[in-house]
Amino acid sequence: MRILHTADWHIGQALNGWSRDEEQRVWLDELCGILSREEIDVLLASGDVFDGINPSGDSQRLLYSALRRFKDARPGLRTVITGGNHDPAGRLEAPSAILESLDVHVFATIRREGEEILSGRHMVPLPGPDGAPRAWVCAIPFLRAPDLPGLSSAAGEGRGSPIVEAARRFHASMAAQALEIAGDLPVIAMGHLHCHGTTESEGAERRILIGGEHALPEDVFPEAFDYVALGHLHRHQTLGGRTRYAGSCFPLSAAEAGYDHGVTLLEIEGNDISHTHVPIARPAEMLRLPQRGAMTFAEFEAALDALCLDPDTPSGLQPFVYVNLEATGPAAVLLAEAEKLLAAAPVRPARIRVRRDALPLGRRALSRLALAGAGPVADGRAGRPRRDALHRRGVRLTRCGRPRHRMDALETL
Repeated sequence: MRILHTADWHIGQALNGWSRDEEQRVWLDELCGILSREEIDVLLASGDVFDGINPSGDSQRLLYSALRRFKDARPGLRTVITGGNHDPAGRLEAPSAILESLDVHVFATIRREGEEILSGRHMVPLPGPDGAPRAWVCAIPFLRAPDLPGLSSAAGEGRGSPIVEAARRFHASMAAQALEIAGDLPVIAMGHLHCHGTTESEGAERRILIGGEHALPEDVFPEAFDYVALGHLHRHQTLGGRTRYAGSCFPLSAAEAGYDHGVTLLEIEGNDISHTHVPIARPAEMLRLPQRGAMTFAEFEAALDALCLDPDTPSGLQPFVYVNLEATGPAAVLLAEAEKLLAAAPVRPARIRVRRDALPLGRRALSRLALAGAGPVADGRAGRPRRDALHRRGVRLTRCGRPRHRMDALETL
C-alpha cells in the first residue's frame, strides 16, 4: 500500500498582499501528477488545508475541484483530511456528505456523544485490493483545550504540565480504541501540533497554544501508533523515526525560502512502514537581494538585471523579491528608486529594507544626516526619522500603474 502524507496547503494565503492562488493551482496539479505517477492508494492532509477561518469562494473552489481531479486521476483513491489551527472546523466538515461520495473523509472536530469522546469514529480503514482493511488511520484534528478530557488549570498532582498530562490521556484513549479496532494491522495517527525538539520557522507558523502550552513532547503519541503523520511545522522533519512532519506546500514566508518542500511517501510492507521525502518544485521563487547583508543601490540595480527574468511569466507566478539596501542616501529617495525598478520588472516586491547597520561606522554618521533630510519628522533623537512616517512611505507601491500591495515596513536599522 502506498500512502502520500501531506500537510499545510494553506489555500487562500496572501503574502504581503499578493495572492498565492496561481501557485496553489500549479502545486495542486503537481500533487495530482504524483498521485498518478506513484500509484498512490491513500492521500493524507494533516491540517491547515485553508489559510484562514473564512476562506473565499475561490479558495473553496480550488480545494474541491482539486479533490475531484485527484479522484478522477486515481479512481480507487481514499483521502483523509484533518483540520488545523488555521482551518474553519465547521465549514471544513460541512460538505462531508458530498465529499464522502468521492471517498474523502474530513475530521475537523472531535466526535462526541455528550461528554464522551467517540474514539472509534475517528478510525478510517484503508482497504487493500480485496477490499479488506490493510491498515487504519486514526484521524485527530488540531486539539483545543476543551477537547482534552480531565483538563485542570491547576497542576495539583505534581506531575508537570496539566496540558501535557491531559494530552497523554487523550492520545492513550485514542490508541487503545485503535488497537481494539485494528488488531495487528498498522495504525497511522494524524495530528496537527508542535512537538518539542523540532525546527519552526518565523512568519507563517502561528504559535498554537493548547491551554497555554506551546509544544508537546513527541511521546504523547503511544507506541500503538506505527506512524504519526503531523502537520503545522513547515519544514519536513522526523522525530524518533515514526513521527514526521511532511512540511508545507511551498515557502509561505521569507523564513522558509531555503526549505526543501515536498510530500512524504509511505510504503506499507507487511506491518512495516517506510517513508521517503518527495520534493516538489516551488511554483514561484523567493529571491533575496543580496543573499546576506545589504547592497548599494547600484549593486541592486545590477543584480536585478542579472536575474534575466522572463517578462512573459504570469503575474501570479512571478518571483517574490526581498531587498536589503545600504543607507547611502536619503531613505525615501532610495525607496522610491527601488520601487520604480521593481515595478518595471516581472517580480512581486515583498520587502525593501534600508539598513544603516550594514555601513561602516564612519559612513553610518553620514547616513544619519542623510536620513534626517529625507523629510519625515524626527522622533526626538537627532538624525533619526519617525518610524511611522517612513512606514507610510514604504509599505505601498504606487508607481508605474502597479497594484498597491503591502510590503513589510521599510526599516532603517
